[in-house]
Order: sequence, then structure tokens, then C-alpha cells
Amino acid sequence: MVENHSAAPPGAAAAPRSATPVPSGARPVLEGPDIARVLTRIAHEIVERAKGAEDVLLLGIPTRGVFLARRLAAKLAEITGREVPVGSLDTTMYRDDLRLRPPRTLARTEIPGDSVDGLLVVLVDDVLFSGRTIRAALDALGDIGRPRAVQLAVLVDRGHRELPIRADYVGKNLPTSLRETVKVLLAEEDGRDSVLLGQKEPGTEPGAGPRQETAPRV
Repeated sequence: MVENHSAAPPGAAAAPRSATPVPSGARPVLEGPDIARVLTRIAHEIVERAKGAEDVLLLGIPTRGVFLARRLAAKLAEITGREVPVGSLDTTMYRDDLRLRPPRTLARTEIPGDSVDGLLVVLVDDVLFSGRTIRAALDALGDIGRPRAVQLAVLVDRGHRELPIRADYVGKNLPTSLRETVKVLLAEEDGRDSVLLGQKEPGTEPGAGPRQETAPRV
């Protein structure tokens, strides 16, 4: 198995954080049951488009994309009756804004079976925004191997693309302004499931801050 180790021990689940920051004046646009329903729909769409998902490999983009990928893998197993491999793909060293942001801890890259060659790789992330994180993910994936095809599944597409990147599977298209911010909360990391829409903090520039949904980033 191809791995890039981070501070977290192998197989460790992130402890829920009880004090996750949320956008100012945030309102929920998706709650737990809604997220479960859209993930079920995406899983069925993957099976249909992949003609059974026999060669599908799910790779989540840390942090919350990994949790979503694991949930999708569980739903695909329910639908197909067989396990679908799931891993993670860290994009940190492939981002085009490394010089503009503070140093960050590397996340885990974990490729089940040691190879992506000939597989249908479905990248999974929480929010699709500018497209720059996905571009970095494609560069990272290209250094690992040569998939048969690459598709993208996201929980939320908020628009404002800066690169010609489009998701194949979208949980919710959410029109936003650049003055707004989208925050995804997942039980594995935050203690609850929700997608919140709020206002950016004054003085926050697009792309500033850590790789979190509280700042424009994908």
C-alpha cells in the first residue's frame, strides 16, 4: 500500500472537535439526513455510470473528503454487495499557493493495492470552488500512476470556478457570492453533520487561511 505518513497513526479516526468555528451568521443548507440522502444518490450514480463499479477506487481529499469517501464506499458496498477500495490523496505539496500560505502539516496519502493503474478513480471532496485543489489532486495522482479515468464527486459545488474543472457527481449546487463562505461539518471531525452558509469575516481575502471550508479554496 502506498502511504505518505502524517502525524496521525495508521487507521486512526479523527476525534470529533466540539468547538469547530462556523461562519458568521451561518444558516444550514444541508443537515445530517440531507447529507445521507445525497450520498446515497451519488453512490447509485457511480454504480450506473461505472457499470457496476467493479474497478472503482475512491480517493478522498483530506480532511473531510476522506470521511465522505469512506461513507460512499459503505453505500457502494450496500448497493453492489462487494467492498469498494477507498483511500486518501493529500494535495498539500502540489498546491499553487504554497508560498502564499503558512506552512501546514502534511496529511495522509493512502493508495489501496499500491496502484491506480487501469482503475476508475473517483476523487471525493467536500466543497468545489475555484478548482485549484482538484488541479493539485490531479497532479498528485499523475505522480502515482495512470488511472483508466478520473472522476470527481463533491458534496457541494458553490461555483466561481477559476479553472476548467467540473464535478461528475454533485450533492448540492449552491449558488454563492464571493462574500459568503461554506462550511461543511461532519460527525467524524466536528461531532455533527451539516453544511452551513455564512458571511466571510471582514478583511478575509479569497484563498486566505487554512485549507478549510471557512475560506474559499477548492
